[in-house]
Amino acid sequence: MSQKLFELEGLVALVTGAGQGMGLGVARALATQGARVVINDYYAERAESAVAQLREEGFDVFAAPGDITDAQVRESIVATAEREFGPVSILVNNAGVPPGMPDSLRHFKDLADEDFERQLDLNLRAILGLTRRVVDGMVEQGFGRIIIISSESWRQGLQFGLTNYAAAKSAALGFMRHLAHEVGRKGITANAVSLGTMNNFGDYAEYAKATAVGRTGTPEDVGAAVAYLASREASWMSGQVLPLNGGSITS
Repeated sequence: MSQKLFELEGLVALVTGAGQGMGLGVARALATQGARVVINDYYAERAESAVAQLREEGFDVFAAPGDITDAQVRESIVATAEREFGPVSILVNNAGVPPGMPDSLRHFKDLADEDFERQLDLNLRAILGLTRRVVDGMVEQGFGRIIIISSESWRQGLQFGLTNYAAAKSAALGFMRHLAHEVGRKGITANAVSLGTMNNFGDYAEYAKATAVGRTGTPEDVGAAVAYLASREASWMSGQVLPLNGGSITS
């Protein structure tokens, strides 16, 4: 997102899994709109590299790497954000075990126990834990935006071995919808972006044929959607799942 469309000045955003790909696209979009962005990634070198890139572009960003499936690490990440920039106003739950990882494409019955738990830990439990940690500060501010990056796998059953992944994503969306009702009258919204096939690290020409627009999605597409949901202009949108799939699923 190369131009300023929304007013995020004075807001602090925490984006998980933001060292590359979609997460970095989201971080850049929020920074472009004026937010101060805390970049989390499991790998410290990726978080620091993303911060270096964005600082070269003139943005106010800070790295807070760590494994968000660990409650103590989550506490440290949020404390770092608060110390460096102030209370978190925007939480983008982007980190997750993506489709294409070896464990995520095994059939449910064939998953090793550790892979089963890894999917739930990162794609569900970490989202709940981080949200619990920041929501009180949002209530105190009278403003907050909680955004979950999800997947269209929740919407349609597939044969690709995504059962465990889709179950975690579906549960996260159910959480988001109920949370929206709990916090909506306190100035806080909760929404999700549901993604079709993305070209984070390469173009998937075969998948592009299934979309109405003839291409797969990009980090910039995701960043633009999140920038809107994070904005003050989106105050009347809550409890919603925004499909971002290029028209591959239109029902």
